[in-house]
Amino acid sequence: QFFRSFFYASIATFIALAISYPLAYAIAFKSGKWKNIFLVLVVAPFFVSFLLRTIAWTQILGEQGLVVRILRGMHLISPNAHLTASSFAVVAGITYNFLPFMTLPLYASLERIDPRTLEASGDLYANSFTTFRKVTVPLSMPGVVAGTLLTFIPAAGDYVNAAILGNPTTKMIGNVIDSRFFRIVDYPTAAALSFTLMAAILFLVVIYIRRSG
Repeated sequence: QFFRSFFYASIATFIALAISYPLAYAIAFKSGKWKNIFLVLVVAPFFVSFLLRTIAWTQILGEQGLVVRILRGMHLISPNAHLTASSFAVVAGITYNFLPFMTLPLYASLERIDPRTLEASGDLYANSFTTFRKVTVPLSMPGVVAGTLLTFIPAAGDYVNAAILGNPTTKMIGNVIDSRFFRIVDYPTAAALSFTLMAAILFLVVIYIRRSG
C-alpha cells in the first residue's frame, strides 16, 4: 500500500501540474479583466464538501456518465470496460480534489514575474517559446515546488478517494490506517503505520527540496 499510495499521489501530482500550469499562466497573463472571475472558479470547488465532490465522480465516471459514453463512442475503451472502481477513477478523483492546491501557488508565482523581464527577453531576440523556457519557467519554479508539495503530501495519505472510487485492489495506506483504527481497533499498528507514512513523506520532501534548490 505504501508504494501504491506514493505512485497514485505522484501520478495525480504530475497530471495536476500539467493541467494547472497552463491554467495559471492563462489567468496570470492572458485573462485581463476576467482574472478575478477565473480565480473564483478555481476555488469554487472548496464551497462543496470534499466528500460530495468525490461521490460526484462516481456519477461522472459511471456507466451512464458522459465520459464513458464519449470514450466508447470513440472506441477508446471496450463496451464492457468500466471506469469506476478502478485505479483510473482513484487518480482522477485525487487530481480533481487537489487541483486548486497546485493552481493557486503557480498563479501566485507567475503573477509576481515582472512583465519587463519578458519584454527584455524579446528585445534580446528570444522568441516566445525560448522566453517561456528560459525565463518564465525558471522564475516560476518556487510555485511549482510549493504546488507539488501541497498536492503530493495530502494525496499520499488520502483514503477517501480510494474508498469511494476504488476497489479492494486499489486501497491506499490511508485506507489501511483507517481500518486499523476504526474497524480492527489495533491502535499500536495504526499508530506505527501513521508514523511510518509521515516519516516516508518527510524523507521524500527533504530530498525533493534539496534537489530543487
